[in-house]
Amino acid sequence: MQRMYSPWRDVYMQSFKEEKPIVPEEGKSVFADIPPEQDEERYILCRGEFCFAILNLYPYNCGHLMVIPYLQTPEFSDLDEKTMVEIFKMSNLCMEALKIAIKPHGFNFGANLGRVAGGSIDEHIHFHIVPRWEGDTNFMPVLGETKVLSNDLRKTYIQLREAILKLQSEQEKP
Repeated sequence: MQRMYSPWRDVYMQSFKEEKPIVPEEGKSVFADIPPEQDEERYILCRGEFCFAILNLYPYNCGHLMVIPYLQTPEFSDLDEKTMVEIFKMSNLCMEALKIAIKPHGFNFGANLGRVAGGSIDEHIHFHIVPRWEGDTNFMPVLGETKVLSNDLRKTYIQLREAILKLQSEQEKP
């Protein structure tokens, strides 16, 4: 077996050392009831009236984030129209921010509905936005069962927060 050394990723790996695992209350998902004062430490990018956007701690690709309704439900049909509209508006805002911050060539956007569909937190519906680049798949995941992520999560969070705030302020201008 060959080894790939990437010492530049040490900053990213060390960022998890002090993190304590999040243990939700009984019956609640890890996404439920996150207080606003924890936004920065939990990587929440923005909040709306019905949903919020958060960076994925276990990303498929650099900049992978999720848009999550406050309502904890596994069912798409439980979401009302206002929530669905806000989810799509916030998803668009996040994709525009990703274009500014990390310049992907495209996106995967969707939800895993149910455990059999790949939903690891199937009790709380959430929508994934995965930035993609031309040629971002290679032999490592296929042959080496390894995904190489070259970004620092904290730095990506800061870049995305700045881009979101900029876009929101531009939207507010008359």
